[in-house]
Order: sequence, then C-alpha cells, then structure tokens
Amino acid sequence: MAEVLDSHQAELGASAAPSTGAGGLRELAALFLKLGTTAFGGPAVHLAMMEAEVVRRRGWLTRDEFLDLVGATNLIPGPNSTEMAIHIGYRRAGWPGLILAGLCFIVPAMAIVWALAWAYVRYGTRPESAALLYGVKPVVIAVLAQALWSLGRSALKSPLLVMAGALASVLAFASVHELVVLFGTGLAVVVARRGLARARVLRTVVLPALPSLGIAAATASQPVQLATLFWSMVKVGSVLFGSGYVLLAFLRAEFVTRLGWLTEAQLLDALAVGQATPGPVFTTATFVGYVLGGHAGAALATAGIFLPAFVFVAVSSPLLPRLRRSAAAAAFLDGVNVASLALMAVVTLQLGWSAVRDVPTALLALASALLLFRWGTNSSVLVAGGAAAGFLMGRFHGGSPP
Repeated sequence: MAEVLDSHQAELGASAAPSTGAGGLRELAALFLKLGTTAFGGPAVHLAMMEAEVVRRRGWLTRDEFLDLVGATNLIPGPNSTEMAIHIGYRRAGWPGLILAGLCFIVPAMAIVWALAWAYVRYGTRPESAALLYGVKPVVIAVLAQALWSLGRSALKSPLLVMAGALASVLAFASVHELVVLFGTGLAVVVARRGLARARVLRTVVLPALPSLGIAAATASQPVQLATLFWSMVKVGSVLFGSGYVLLAFLRAEFVTRLGWLTEAQLLDALAVGQATPGPVFTTATFVGYVLGGHAGAALATAGIFLPAFVFVAVSSPLLPRLRRSAAAAAFLDGVNVASLALMAVVTLQLGWSAVRDVPTALLALASALLLFRWGTNSSVLVAGGAAAGFLMGRFHGGSPP
C-alpha cells in the first residue's frame, strides 16, 4: 500500500505538489476555516467556492484535476463537499493536510450548530421559539423540493434510471430498509445495463436481502445510549450516497422510526438549523446529538458521522483512477443516486404532512418554492424569512404559533 500511495502522490503533477511545511498547512487551515464559516447554500455552492479558491485564485489544482476529484467524491459514501475538502487537503499537503482541511471545514459549522442546539434545548419550549419554527418548517420543505428537482434533473439521465427511481420510491413507501433500497437499486441498474444473468442476480442477491435486513418497522422508544448514538452515526456516514439532504431519510429511519428517540418535529428542526448555517449539512448530526445526549452526545454524533469520510478518502484516493474507468462502478453509482433521491422524496412528502398544516404554512411553502425555483433565492435567506414570518404571526396570536 505504501508503494501505491507513493506512486499516486508522484502522479499528482506540478499544480498539486504537496506543501507540507508550516506555512503551507497554515494557508490550508485558513482557507478551510474561512469556507467552513462562510459557505452557505449546500454542497453545490461549497464546491463552487472551493473551485474559485483552489483552481482560479491559488492554482493548487487544474480544472481537470478538480473535476476528477468531484467525480471521485460521488463514488464513495458520505458528505461530498466535506470529502472534497479532505481530498484537496491530501493533494496539497499529504496526510497532515487530509486531516487539517477536513477538520477546519467541519469545526466552524459544528460550533455554530452546537450553540444553536443548546439554545433550542434551553429555550425551545417557549412560545416565541415555537412560533419561529412554525414559520421555518414549511420553508425547509420547499428547500427539499427544490433540491430534489435540481438533483433529479442530473440523476435521471435515462428511461432505465427513471424506472429504477420509481421502483425505489415504491420500496421506500413500503418501509423497506433504506440499505436494501440503495444497494438493491444499484445492483439492478448494473444487471440491467449489462443484460447478463438479470433474473439470477436479482433472485440470489437482492431478494434474499429483504427478509434479513427487513422492514423499517417502528419500535417503542428506547433509552438514549451514547454508544448506540455514536455507532448509529458511523453507520449513516458509511452508507449515505448522494446529497446531504438524503441524510434526512437515514436520520428519520434510525432515530424516529427504529429507536424512537426523536419526533418528526425535532428532526425538521434539526434540518432547519443545518440548512440555515454554513458548512456541511451533515452538522445536522451535531444538533441531533446535543438534543439526545447534551455536550457528549453532540461530540460523539459529530465524530461518528464524519469519521467514515476521512477513512474513505484516505483508502480510496490511490484507487480512484481505476474506479473511474469502471463501467460497472459507474452503473452502480447511477442506481444508488436515483435510489437516494427516491428516499429523499418519500421523506419530504411524509414530513410535509406535519410541516404544512394550515393556510399560513401552505402559503409560506408555496412562496418559498416560487422564490427558489423562479429566482434561485439563497435558502439561508428563505429560512431566516420563514423564522421572521413565524415570529410575526406568533406575536399576532399572543406569542404562540397559530
């Protein structure tokens, strides 16, 4: 493995030559601390900001090298923009850069979300807080719908993928385990594209997995255990392909349906905070961890969900050139991506029932959707607007939401 890593590092080229000195590491840390503090708007915006900084402004990577790394993040599970920061850190400064860039991108967002989670737990039951969240939740549903539309336009590239997405949606509505939906759809697309042994593979690989992984049945609420919280987050970070918004489906399945630790309303509140703050959407896990286990829960949940990203980038980086040329890997990834969107769509509909519950929230959701789809208004601005609208309606109704 050491020889592979050395040869890979030698192939990076002049633009990606490592800068492992203290000055190079300081520059890397300063860049990703800045991005972690100012990168609002989701993974697509994060990637655009990284491209401006490391390609156009600093020349650390060529445009082709940057695009190769973007493609590489889509071949492994986890938060794409965070993994991109880790890749850039590795290309720029080797193993110290890998760790430093990732941490500097995550920590500012984590700190902001941590503080908001503390305020939520301390003041969340006050009427004013309920009114704010009353206005935020329908805006979050509109943000999810816009993300679905944007991602679907690129993911549903053929009739086969449209059919795969429809099948995945049916399975998700039937509460089939999300891992079966993801990997079963990926396998089905591989088999369909190759046209080889389709019935045999589906019969011997996908179908037997259904009873073993099972239906995501609701369970009675269990006491919160920090070890279970940590390993649940590790599991989510290890299998989640696609946009950070797909995180919502996994968190709902794990903490609302299976463990019964969160309510639907708390999950929406967590996503609203993750959406309204800079940096990776995966810091939603910090909020969830604090709500469930205080400061220790926040630390463990954050470490658990981001740990796989560091491992996957470290292991896969030397192997990516071969994976990128694999037709089977590309087909599997296409299937997994459309299944991720199907899971996200089903959860958006389910949460929409609780968030859009009357005329004011319906109008907020419709207005937010119009601003997003027609003018591309920043989602953070809309979340702030939803909070202001909820606060004003709460004041009109004596401090409580309508």
